[in-house]
Amino acid sequence: MGVYQLKREQTFQQPLETLWDFICDPKNLKKITPEYMGFDITTENLPDEIYPGMIISYKVSPLFGIKTTWITEITQVKEREFFIDEQRVGPYKLWHHQHFLKAIPEGTLMEDIVTYQPPMGILGSIANKILIKQKLEEIFDYRHKALVDLFGK
Repeated sequence: MGVYQLKREQTFQQPLETLWDFICDPKNLKKITPEYMGFDITTENLPDEIYPGMIISYKVSPLFGIKTTWITEITQVKEREFFIDEQRVGPYKLWHHQHFLKAIPEGTLMEDIVTYQPPMGILGSIANKILIKQKLEEIFDYRHKALVDLFGK
């Protein structure tokens, strides 16, 4: 029923190119995902840089340690500005994740906008209020800290 959005911004003193090169290598996603998620990329021969149309498959345990398959497609890429990934198979009815980078005087501004819809109609909306929203915020809090650990503020 409900469609929700999570927005996050983070600034770095690193140049845009450094952050772009990191976030555009799909293998780096594991480095910024909490261990308890059991995140494993299952796509074989994964290239070091994303491209439009790229399909990436994962095994992930978002809730209660239950492994699920998650398949995303990189639908758009504008070099050194943004890329978008969308779920093709996975736990959400809708998952649309926009990643933006912008050079600023202090370094780089990174912005994530996730638009999502849980499955199961009204039950999914209730689950979002009770659990899903909090879990997504926790995951993005972890990413924030992991990126600071890697690149500084």
